[in-house]
Amino acid sequence: MQCIGYYNGTMGPLEDIKIPALDRAVYFGDGCYDATTFANNVPFALAEHLDRFYNSCKLLEIDFPFTRAELTTKLQKCIDATDDDSGLLYWQTSRGTGLRNHIFPTADVKPNLFIFTAPIALTPHETTFKLISREDTRFLHCNIKSLNLIPSVIASQRAAEADCQEVIFHRGERVTECAHSNILIIKDGVLCTPPRDNLILPGITLKHLLELAKENNIPTSEKAFTMAELRNADEVIVSSSSCLGIRATELDGKAIGGKDYKTLKILQDAYARKYTAETQPQK
Repeated sequence: MQCIGYYNGTMGPLEDIKIPALDRAVYFGDGCYDATTFANNVPFALAEHLDRFYNSCKLLEIDFPFTRAELTTKLQKCIDATDDDSGLLYWQTSRGTGLRNHIFPTADVKPNLFIFTAPIALTPHETTFKLISREDTRFLHCNIKSLNLIPSVIASQRAAEADCQEVIFHRGERVTECAHSNILIIKDGVLCTPPRDNLILPGITLKHLLELAKENNIPTSEKAFTMAELRNADEVIVSSSSCLGIRATELDGKAIGGKDYKTLKILQDAYARKYTAETQPQK
């Protein structure tokens, strides 16, 4: 797959795209991003990802210069230029380019836009994950899809070293989310998620799972749950843009879940139908 890149009006092979050293994303991580997958050259759930992206811009006080329609056009051009009809679509903005200064740049400095496509495959629903847990020492604005991801990077490395696929973050006993995913549980037939407050990213896939649960008469709950409740859950589910509801079977070396695959399978099958339906080419 040839990956396509875009930066401030220049589009071409990703490896040829250059970003200035003084882009504030480089030395401050001063920006936000979003990402989704595409199939048949159709981006999945783009409207919802754009909602979250523009909300992150608002919370960071970045005056993003493009309308939703203009950004959508740029994203689609990158998809169409890619020599594969499925993959990852990533975009980010930073506050602009200028000499390092903690204070926001002047109004004449415009935000930068970086887009790229890359190969990615959805995680098959029959996959299972092993997890580790770590105290959540990140900042208190986890609802912003910030470029500042060092805590998640370090935690992900620790998971890889433990031959695990994800990390469960917790603040004391309260479960928050994973290093790059959301976490849900099924208990007594109820799909449970942490509240979508400032301590977690409001995942698009998490949102979809809640909607699909309601469509399939599965009760839902959005309130805090503890590490003990997670360990005793009937099923533990990891969700992200490439993991549309994946079963976790191990946490810190001990077995978890595995008690209500029927309910999980209903959600997985419903999501597979949703993804297929919404990534069909427009006629």
